[in-house]
Amino acid sequence: MRVLALSRSVPRLLPLRPPGPRLSSGRGAAAGALERAMDELLRRAVPAMPAYELREKTPPPAEGQCADFVSFYGGLARAAERAELLGRLARGFGVDHGQVAEQSAGVLQLRQQPREAAVLLQAEDRLRHALVPRYRGLFHHISKLDGGVRFLVQLRADLLEAQALKLVEGPHVREMNGVLKGMLSEWFSCGFLNMERVTWHSPCEVLQKISESEAVHPVKNWMDMKRRVGPYRRCYFFSHCSTPGEPLIILHVALTNEISSSIQTIIVKEYPASETEERNKITTAVFYSLSLTQQGLQGVELGTFLIKRVVKELQKEFPHLGAFSSLSPIPGFTKWLLGLLKSKAKDHGRNELFTDSECKEISEITGGPVNETLKTFLSSSEWVQSEQLVRALQAPLMRLCAWYLYGEKHRGYALNPVANFHLQNGAVLWRINWMADVSLRGVTGSCSLMVNYRYFPEDTAANSTAYLSCKSIKASEQVLSLVAQFQKNSKL
Repeated sequence: MRVLALSRSVPRLLPLRPPGPRLSSGRGAAAGALERAMDELLRRAVPAMPAYELREKTPPPAEGQCADFVSFYGGLARAAERAELLGRLARGFGVDHGQVAEQSAGVLQLRQQPREAAVLLQAEDRLRHALVPRYRGLFHHISKLDGGVRFLVQLRADLLEAQALKLVEGPHVREMNGVLKGMLSEWFSCGFLNMERVTWHSPCEVLQKISESEAVHPVKNWMDMKRRVGPYRRCYFFSHCSTPGEPLIILHVALTNEISSSIQTIIVKEYPASETEERNKITTAVFYSLSLTQQGLQGVELGTFLIKRVVKELQKEFPHLGAFSSLSPIPGFTKWLLGLLKSKAKDHGRNELFTDSECKEISEITGGPVNETLKTFLSSSEWVQSEQLVRALQAPLMRLCAWYLYGEKHRGYALNPVANFHLQNGAVLWRINWMADVSLRGVTGSCSLMVNYRYFPEDTAANSTAYLSCKSIKASEQVLSLVAQFQKNSKL
């Protein structure tokens, strides 16, 4: 599910002396001055790797050295400047490849000779020590500063943005991103996270943050927000021990008597604010929105942990609760479909996406060749106003969507990121829903379709293992039937 980008300003997190004047990254002397200032900062701030024998006796660098890095970084106004500094850090302060080669050779030599286990284990430990990049020490010491962990989350968000914009590239940068992600995964593991429920009586700043961070179904106004935390609704978030009360990831749940097939029934349906929930009517929990508030935590398993915790919490509150399901968007489906229509429009033979009868009906409605006219219609949201076209497109788009979710792969796993997330968690690809989201975003992003990923708590571990190890997708009869129809009518 989509993630909101953070503000580009770096918050003043640490009680440090203010940075000096901001440096321009313009051409000529100013650019040279900035680069020299960066090099001098990194030489001073990045701690040297201690010798293996002194690794536990070397004193930590002065706090001011790490603080200088944070202060300098906060004074860089432009994304390109931050990207340049991060690129220099990645390229110039990684592992010592000479040391890695030397220690690797030592390990190989010992394995070829009969030696005591302790000697080989120590050699392997020396190799592990040599494989630690220098910048890891900088990140480690920054994390100990007041507000340092939050700063590193923002730094990784900047790094991800710089990579996406191609401001900084290369294997060294990708390696540094992986190292930082690994460190954040340790710091944001379950033991350091606190789950909190949001109600209308929660602090105003929390409700405001929840509203602003909603990335799946935007909150319209305060009354809308009140409904989403009112009767038959639950909202939970994780906060970290370093920033208590600040939402990191937010999950919205609808408590219903069936698995919802339309988001309109969830976010539009109103209940009187004073209404008391009738517990016997609640048999199903539908997860309809999961939003990460910190871009720098992308890839850290917060969403998986939160869903598992919420399931346990709801089972305690409602012991009779029998069904757990998501109602998820399908980002990328329309884009994928338009790409297919464009490629097929170049073929003048048999249409491979639609049956002959479907082609005839759609052409009569649109007044032109199927592929060409549908490219125009599906690029906007106006087609849902035509009852005839909605009816004509239901069968072909349902089976195309089923194939997109089940058959389209990236390295053997589901191409769609939301599908990949839920399948990794052990959910079942359970039901595809037509006209499930008729909002502008829903129509333009996924042709109004949404999907239920159903969680069977007793099967999630086995399903997750089958997906991750064998790339096997567990799907319902409805989905498999739609996939079979697609395969019968298509030659993709």
